[in-house]
Amino acid sequence: MSSAVSRWYDPWLTALAPLIWGSTYVVTTEFLPPDVPLLSAALRTLPVGLLMLLWLRQLPDRGWWGKIFLLGFLNIGVFQALLFVAAYRLPGGVAATVGAIQPLVVVILSWAVLGARTSWLSWIAAVSGMLGVALLVLGPAAKLDGLGIIAAAGGALAMACGTLLTKKWQPPVNALVLTSWQLSVGGLFLLPLALSVESLPQSINLTQVLGYLWLGLIGTGLTYVFWLRGVMRMSASAVTGFSLLSPLSATVLGLVVLDQQLTWLQSVGMVLVLTGVWLGQYKMTVAVAPVTTEVRR
Repeated sequence: MSSAVSRWYDPWLTALAPLIWGSTYVVTTEFLPPDVPLLSAALRTLPVGLLMLLWLRQLPDRGWWGKIFLLGFLNIGVFQALLFVAAYRLPGGVAATVGAIQPLVVVILSWAVLGARTSWLSWIAAVSGMLGVALLVLGPAAKLDGLGIIAAAGGALAMACGTLLTKKWQPPVNALVLTSWQLSVGGLFLLPLALSVESLPQSINLTQVLGYLWLGLIGTGLTYVFWLRGVMRMSASAVTGFSLLSPLSATVLGLVVLDQQLTWLQSVGMVLVLTGVWLGQYKMTVAVAPVTTEVRR
């Protein structure tokens, strides 16, 4: 099955996802219960995934179960678990900096594994974005936790692989249905893991409930529809280039919500991040050979 036809507004909808994801760090540190990264990941993904599944009432065809489980495991289960581990152990800016390796990982894997023709603009966009994020959020006060760094890097790698596999396989459904499948699979992986290794909070207040509702309904359900829609309609490198907007959003939220200050180096970083995103959209730089998928019904 070939990719869906790309529309002029696809980049704008896709960009909304990482812009909203940038709120994850401030919501985690300011609104969620402490020291429950796996539980937070499960509560962010499973309820909204099951609600979407019940609403849509559509399951994968028999030949797609294995692929959907792998996509849900990578894009949701592994990524969300490691994202929250990093968010709880690192300042949001540091976690976002490490996560900014995702566009470069996609470029490398597309070239090395999928045999894609990768232009020099792809490399410049990825490196420019990484450098910009580093200037944007790293500084002398940044705290580096080893496990947090590993988690952030592992999460970026998992989602990069999941994005490429989604693009390669092109599941024969729309982004809304695909989101419901992946959130349900990832959440069902996360919940028993969280219950087996973490202690439940003794109480949850209204602020924490509102934090989970924001992350679940808006920061996951809505944004993953936009993100997967972009993956299915645009090149993998163009989509992952938008992930650089997440640390940019996190920095702006830090300025507004936490009353942080912006240095001139961070201003340069913003320019480099936006340059990387623009270059990623300037040309479809990863030309993956068309993949035909036979679906048995």
